[in-house]
Amino acid sequence: MLKLTPLILALAYGFLAYHFSAWRLGRELDARSSELADARLKALTDRMARALDLPAVRVHVYEVEPINGLAAPDGRIFLTRGFYAQYRAGRVSAEELASVIAHELGHVALGHSRRRMIDFSGQNALRMALGMVLSRLLPGIGTAIAGALTSLLAARLSRRDEFEADAWATALLLKAGIGTCGQKSLLGKLDALTGARGGALPAWFMSHPPAAERIAAIEANERKWGIGRG
Repeated sequence: MLKLTPLILALAYGFLAYHFSAWRLGRELDARSSELADARLKALTDRMARALDLPAVRVHVYEVEPINGLAAPDGRIFLTRGFYAQYRAGRVSAEELASVIAHELGHVALGHSRRRMIDFSGQNALRMALGMVLSRLLPGIGTAIAGALTSLLAARLSRRDEFEADAWATALLLKAGIGTCGQKSLLGKLDALTGARGGALPAWFMSHPPAAERIAAIEANERKWGIGRG
């Protein structure tokens, strides 16, 4: 039992850390967001709501500049002010922004937030276990190697979630009669939209697969489902 104590503690720490992070993010979003009020976007979210048999799809604008969308742990959907500003400037269409909303709805529907809590706890325990083993074999660098390996695992899990949310969004956009043109065209311009800001690596690219891979996966799903391009 004593041998398992570090792993149990690591799992408990991961569980508590996730919930604390979710609580802190919730407070931040409450303080720095407001409900989206745009007639064109509301018309599109209303079509998605009808396709999902929901009374409405509510979207909030999060007052930060990086271009991103967010599905909060409590299920709320957010667009950053930076993303909304691109729409207001005419560099992103309503259909393109609707595809982001559909993607974030996919994260909620597929339970990715809950799964990430489990993944986070498991990765923390794995990092500790690998660190203990590798530290004995490779003193001085074992812990760093363990951290790098678990980071690679986390990236792979995140990429899987993004592809799943894209597929869910594609199905919703087709069912709502919006189509996938906006979904694919937005992915095609993300490099230009986010790269123009310079500085640190944009948040989008920390957790999302390359745009070309995502577009190819969307088109593969359309072929699989017997749907023409569009």
